[in-house]
Amino acid sequence: PFIDIVQPLIVWNHPEARTPSSILHRKRQRLDLARRAKRSYMSAMSLRLASHGIHGHACCEGHRVSAEETLRHAEAVCAREGIRLTPQRRAVLAALAEAKRPLGAYDLIEALRGEGRGPAPMAIYRALDFLRENGFIHRLESLNAFIACPHLHGLGEKVIFLICDACHHVEEVAAAPLAEPLSAIASRHGFAAKRQVLELAGLCRHCAAKTT
Repeated sequence: PFIDIVQPLIVWNHPEARTPSSILHRKRQRLDLARRAKRSYMSAMSLRLASHGIHGHACCEGHRVSAEETLRHAEAVCAREGIRLTPQRRAVLAALAEAKRPLGAYDLIEALRGEGRGPAPMAIYRALDFLRENGFIHRLESLNAFIACPHLHGLGEKVIFLICDACHHVEEVAAAPLAEPLSAIASRHGFAAKRQVLELAGLCRHCAAKTT
């Protein structure tokens, strides 16, 4: 639960309450309140995604593409298409490629904070939009989080995301055979699909083995 914050009651009809120093003090109090509430929200979001720790199962590590390879691929695509992989966009992609779990926008702010102030939320969202539009990352609808695309599937090919409820690892699997059946279902109902997101939630091989 978020921290309950009680703001002191200001008696406005007292002469000292209207002095410039008192007004400045109250502004600082309100700013501090906003910062503390934001930190509480960010901590809650991170906890929801990271409550089961970092995934390091040997059964899935062999399928992971290195962060360096993911960045090289993005740089090559940007150079070929004449688009810019700015330092901010590259940093966001690197954080997602190095993570062993999906990251939300506020997780990325914390990951990129370093020793000073973290990037503004709007800057993170703009970078995420760019990376999604160019196929460098995927958004997991059920988690409201993002993962780097390992590019183990063809351009435009349908994929399924296998999401482990226990360890939160996500595996991306090509699902080309499902493209036609899904399009046919939409057509029969007169539905014009703009995007298809296929997610299966359950247990990965490692976590399933621990329950038997």
